[in-house]
Amino acid sequence: MLRVGVIGTGSMGQNHARIYSEMGCLAGVFDVDAGAAGRISLRFGVKPYSDMDAMIAEVDAVSVCTPTQYHFDAAAKAISQGRSVLVEKPFTGEVEKARELCELAERKGVTIASGFVERFNPVVAATKDAIASGRFGKVVSIASRRVSSYPFRIRDVGVIMDLAIHDVDVIRYLTGESIESVYALGGKMANDRFEDHATLLLQTAGGSTGMVEVNWLTPMKVRKVSITCSDGYAVMDYMDQSLQFSTSRMDHVDTSNMASIPIELDTHQVYVRKEEPLKRELMSFIEAAEKGGRSECDGWNALQNVSICAAALRSMREGCRVKV
Repeated sequence: MLRVGVIGTGSMGQNHARIYSEMGCLAGVFDVDAGAAGRISLRFGVKPYSDMDAMIAEVDAVSVCTPTQYHFDAAAKAISQGRSVLVEKPFTGEVEKARELCELAERKGVTIASGFVERFNPVVAATKDAIASGRFGKVVSIASRRVSSYPFRIRDVGVIMDLAIHDVDVIRYLTGESIESVYALGGKMANDRFEDHATLLLQTAGGSTGMVEVNWLTPMKVRKVSITCSDGYAVMDYMDQSLQFSTSRMDHVDTSNMASIPIELDTHQVYVRKEEPLKRELMSFIEAAEKGGRSECDGWNALQNVSICAAALRSMREGCRVKV
């Protein structure tokens, strides 16, 4: 088992540390706040580091869970020393830096993974399987809604890079298609620095469309996706890890009485085995790093997600459709 260190012990870093500890591979934690690192190290019985370089030198792989603005420097240091790296979303938040990390990892021959945790949500995996099997027919459109109140821990990116990027990744994953263009609307309602609400319209290479609605303004948490397909309609809930699929048919339609159309609706629940998405993600990373292979959601996937969201931000500023 690899020895893994966690860089950054905020909310996400603590979850990484917990799961690595459960897996038996947590070797140390680092945070610029020595007190925070000390508390987490005591909780999990590992060494706290006051020097990031010192920890990197003593482990085989790291998770980078710092604020976004520090992702690139921390990941680049680890990769340069031949360590495999998982970089939490939104990876770097900047297209050129994302590409630079990917190229550096290839030169060094190490695994680089990105923290798009919804791809490892069991309900997404079940939906992917159903689409791939042809059970749902062809995907016509995917519409996601990811809304909640403002997360005060997020201070260096807006709602597009923080939230929408998850659903951009899921839409790419479910359709198996690249995104060709994006049109975005949104703005700042309660945030002076970054956009806090946005709606993205996406066009895939295969002709499917996507809509992503995100905000930090809603006093309740919603994480749902609706998928319109040629053979039915599916709804998945990230939080409940539930998936429903509906089909319908009409019999004996009386065209003289369109107020009463006899529609027979058939809705059933698709079985999903519930698991913690982050644990599945970290297990996938460790397996790839041990084999020296490519992770399931690697840096190049992250680069595409960052590029699409950067195009969305440009679209919102310029008021036009932007090719990716």
